[in-house]
Amino acid sequence: MASTGRPLSPHLGIYRWQAQMVSSILHRATGIALTAGTLLVTWGLLALAAGPAAFAGFTAFCASPLGLLLLLGWTWALSYHLLNGVRHLLQDAGLGYAVAAFVRNSWLAVIGSLLLTILVWAWVLSGGGA
Repeated sequence: MASTGRPLSPHLGIYRWQAQMVSSILHRATGIALTAGTLLVTWGLLALAAGPAAFAGFTAFCASPLGLLLLLGWTWALSYHLLNGVRHLLQDAGLGYAVAAFVRNSWLAVIGSLLLTILVWAWVLSGGGA
């Protein structure tokens, strides 16, 4: 078999980044992040069941910069995964398959998730969720 200098199979170096690719990768990544974030929720529930001292340790971690960063990231992952899931449901109904609609709806999921995250954290930090 002669060497052509070309790759044997496609890889990320060949493909041009498109909204379809990015939305698919983000949907999978946020699904993984939600699974990892569930461990934080489980820790909180176990700490709550273990008593005030354990729960105080959990809330201290959540109030730390790392804890706040994890909670913020988990909120965005949940928002994006939710909105992108709605987009997928609409596609299952036969809507939004045109390339222009797909790109527009992908951007709407990203922008909407950022806005939803900002709204949730504005509510939490204003004392409404504490």
